[in-house]
Parts: sequence; structure tokens; C-alpha cells
Amino acid sequence: MSDIAISSSPTIPRWLSRLKPKSVGGAITTCILFLGAWVMVFPFIWMISSSVKPTDEVYDSDFTIIPKTFKGFENYYNVMFEQPYLMFILNSMIVCTGILAVQLLTAIPAAYALAKLKFRGSTILFGTVIACLTIPINVTSIPIYVGLVKVGLLDTYISMMFPFFISVFAIFLFRQFFKGFPDSIIQAARVDGFSEIEIILRLILPSAVPAIAAFSVFSFVAHWNDLYWPLIVVQSQDKMTATLSIMQYQSDFGTDHGRIFASATVVTMPMVIAFLFARRLFIRGITMTGVKG
Repeated sequence: MSDIAISSSPTIPRWLSRLKPKSVGGAITTCILFLGAWVMVFPFIWMISSSVKPTDEVYDSDFTIIPKTFKGFENYYNVMFEQPYLMFILNSMIVCTGILAVQLLTAIPAAYALAKLKFRGSTILFGTVIACLTIPINVTSIPIYVGLVKVGLLDTYISMMFPFFISVFAIFLFRQFFKGFPDSIIQAARVDGFSEIEIILRLILPSAVPAIAAFSVFSFVAHWNDLYWPLIVVQSQDKMTATLSIMQYQSDFGTDHGRIFASATVVTMPMVIAFLFARRLFIRGITMTGVKG
């Protein structure tokens, strides 16, 4: 009877018996990550594909990655040479660099004070910084715009940079990083006669390079891609940023989608290249600025 029972039991394929639960879980995780990566990458593939197509083919119902009619040379030539694109890039560089410089100049001392100095109201002040993270620029855009109109600063670099000079996110990020800096080193520096400014410049800043690099990527990308505020305060082509220049291909007579996507591709490339060069410092900065009490 035992022989009959054994022989009648279903046979399990060898490949299925070798499949371990860990490998099944790993395969599922890999599929989920691949799906997530495809969702993130596909818009860029679509952008590049559409940049080499004529307008009538961009939103064709019969969508294909490879264009039926290649119009890449014409689209990219128009973006790069028929418009003052280098001026747009220069404007974006001036705005992003100016914003970043003032943000670092204001955020690092403020973050150091919240992290290492003991004074009355520091907890309330830090809570205020956290609360300010929830306030979008759209809430303050109207009073800032009215103020810029009153002082005659519209259509200037200052008008594009002014709302972003103080970054509460930078203060929070650097404060979390500075909390991990040893207090014993700071106390020893004070005993040796270092002022607080000297401690920041000679001790804190060299150790904060990863955090500064991480925030610089955040800041540069955010303001390079910003369309909302330049669209409000810029009134001439001379002050247009690279992102705002994309709007030139949209008019009452129609929208040249091929050139819009070509312009979007050219605008995106500098940030992608910059991130590829700074990715190690960026990842290191993010991992070293965990939440500390």
C-alpha cells in the first residue's frame, strides 16, 4: 500500500523544487523596481523621441518611438541657433548660481546656531523653520510681486532670485547634518580662541561638503526647471531663462510640439550631466543627513 501511495503522489518538476522563497521574493522585487524605473524613464524616452518628429506626428494615435519622418536636425537647429539660446542658458546660470550662493550664505550660519548654540527660544525657532516648509511660493507670490513692482525691480535678475534667497529646507538639512558634528571638537576650538565664524569656516564647512553638494543639486535643479516665477516677473527676451524660452514655441497660430520637445531636451541635458558628475557627493550627502534629535 505504501508503494502505491508514493507512486500516486504528484511529481514536482525539478526547476520548481529548486526555486527558493528568497529567489522568488528577489524576482518579484526586481520586477517591481524595473516597472518603477520604466515609469520614471519613459517620459524622457518620449521627450527625446518627440524631439525628432514633426508636430503632426508627436500626438499621432499610432505612436512609435522611432519617428516615421525624421525632423531632428531642423528642430534642434532652430532651438540652438535661430534663438539666442546661449543667452537663455547664461540667464539660468546667473539666477541659479546667485540663489544658491545667498542660500548657503544664510542657511549655514542659521543651521549651525540651531544645531550647536544654546539660546532661549531655539526650539520654537526650529519649529517655525519646520512649519515654513509647508508654505508654497504660490501663497506669497502676490505680495512679493506687488513689492517688486513698487520698487521697480521687475524684469531683473534680482526679481527672479529674491523669493528664494532664504531656504528653510537648507536650514533644516544643514541643521540635521551639524547635529552629528562632535561637540568636543567645537569646545576645544573655543578654548583655543576660535570665534564662531572661524569654527564655521575652518571646521564645519570642510566636513559639510557632502551636505552642501546634496543641497546644491536640489537647489540648482529646482530653480533651473522653475517656470512659474520667471513667467510672472520676466517681461523681455533678454532676461528669459532656458526653461521659460520653451514658451516661445506656443502661440495663437499653433504649437510646434517637435521644437518644444527639442527645447525641453536641450534644457534638461545640463542638469542630467551635472547630476552624473555629482551623484556620489549627492548620495553621500543624503545618507549623512538623517533625522537627528
